[in-house]
Amino acid sequence: MAASDAHPASVAGDLVIARPEGLYCPPGDFYIDPWRPVARAVITHAHSDHARVGHGHYLAHTDSEGTLRTRLGADINLQTLPYGEAIAHNGVRISLHPAGHVLGSAQVRLEHGGRVWVASGDYKTEPDGTCTPFEPVRCDTFITESTFGLPIYRWPTQAVLFAEINDWWRRNADEGRASVLLCYAFGKAQRILHGVDPGIGPIVVHGAVEPLNAVYRAAGVALPPTFRVSDPEVNPQMLKRALVLAPPSAQGTPWMRRFGNYSDAFASGWMQLRGTRRRRGVDRGFVMSDHADWPGLQKAIAGTGAERVFVTHGSVAILVRWLTENGLEAQGFKTEYGDEDVADRGDAKPVAGPDAAALDPPVADAAS
Repeated sequence: MAASDAHPASVAGDLVIARPEGLYCPPGDFYIDPWRPVARAVITHAHSDHARVGHGHYLAHTDSEGTLRTRLGADINLQTLPYGEAIAHNGVRISLHPAGHVLGSAQVRLEHGGRVWVASGDYKTEPDGTCTPFEPVRCDTFITESTFGLPIYRWPTQAVLFAEINDWWRRNADEGRASVLLCYAFGKAQRILHGVDPGIGPIVVHGAVEPLNAVYRAAGVALPPTFRVSDPEVNPQMLKRALVLAPPSAQGTPWMRRFGNYSDAFASGWMQLRGTRRRRGVDRGFVMSDHADWPGLQKAIAGTGAERVFVTHGSVAILVRWLTENGLEAQGFKTEYGDEDVADRGDAKPVAGPDAAALDPPVADAAS
């Protein structure tokens, strides 16, 4: 059985094991990012493959409260912690530490019986200005993602990335056409807003993006002013110079027609692969991810000092083999994480629904 398909055999005293409900801490009797309803869940961040409805009690970082309540419901039973503050539950010492993935994302540090485990959730190692930067946490055993766990994946710096996006937007604005940038609504959209040059033109966002912008602003993250297409200030002439941020599911929907002869692009780590842009059918691809690239994964794992590593979603077998060849004890955890990345990869077809036109009613003549 391949490592990516295996539930590794637990060792007596393991602080985290794989169960059908998710990653389980036996001495603490709680789960980390479970995908089935459980009594107690520690949540690393608010992306839907890690934070799901139906749990009896949630524990997450303070900055995740806004996104969790927006996505799961205002009435969830939620307890929050700042980074570095520890609580004890059933004798397990739990603390949350920056993961650098999205606002409020956290690594979960568990200490019990003289052993320390860290479950990292999703993470990236380069600071982006919209969330607390990743910090390595020393531990005996580290649970890491491997979304981009291949040597081909190496991200451009923030400066290079935003110079490319600004140049594309500016050129389109000078030619009198909108720049539609498809990006995930939670995380990537706010990174783009924080990093682009708002002096180029107005910024219009899809209805799926703006509620999350509000959460980031409330947390103190600086974002430029944004408009919805339905706002009275928005007119066809304004749209010709606009940067438009929309989720991948908006592609091919009636919502897009109002922008007329627009140029479109896609922001994703999968844009490192030539075929992905072709499958998405866009004019440009920008290599941008909220996950660690290959050097970032290596740096993060080394920074923990862990001698034992469990690898979750992504290129599990490849990373396990690399870790083993470099003297670490490594194996895979089979999980249900990674759903958030499917649309970015180009495997999902555009859909109507909450991410489509219903959230932003059409404006007369907006597409002209």
